[in-house]
Amino acid sequence: MNKLKIPENHSGVSKTLRLPENIVNDIQLLADFKNLSFNRIVITLLEFSLNNLDENDKQKLEKLPK
Repeated sequence: MNKLKIPENHSGVSKTLRLPENIVNDIQLLADFKNLSFNRIVITLLEFSLNNLDENDKQKLEKLPK
């Protein structure tokens, strides 16, 4: 018999963002096309952006206290 396994939830922080309507529409279209959640697309886009910062900005960011 199969057992029910509840996946662990990722730790996350809830934030409210005000986004331009055209950006929300584009992200939702992409999410629908890829069959992913709106949230997953936003996280992927933010991760890509942070990983591809301008080198000067990246160096300045690394010097800031965390």
